[in-house]
Amino acid sequence: MTMPMLETYPAEINLDRAKLAATIDALIACAEACTACADACLSESSVAELTKCVRTNMDCADICGATARVVSRHTGYDANISRTLLEACVMACKSCGDECGSHAGMHEHCRICAEACRACEAACRDLLAAMG
Repeated sequence: MTMPMLETYPAEINLDRAKLAATIDALIACAEACTACADACLSESSVAELTKCVRTNMDCADICGATARVVSRHTGYDANISRTLLEACVMACKSCGDECGSHAGMHEHCRICAEACRACEAACRDLLAAMG
């Protein structure tokens, strides 16, 4: 639904709409994967060993969710706020992707989450580059 919504925006958007849509979709997918991974970690018998993973997942989910909402708004758009949030997202996704990646051999949900984080990190970097 992201691209169809962006296509209906009545004013000019100073970014490539396809790149923006792909980033928003990656942010939403990452937030969902991180939330689900945190919950799955809490159900593991080794939950005590996954506390950092849970916290990192929750931080990443919150940052991605907020970033998706902010970059979806264009009326009165402030590029500095969007840029700062995207940079925070890159950092959160890198951290979470690394943490989940360290558990990926034992927990499939961590492997899937790490992939989502890496894809989101790349999408955010691409959009940041397009912003100049």
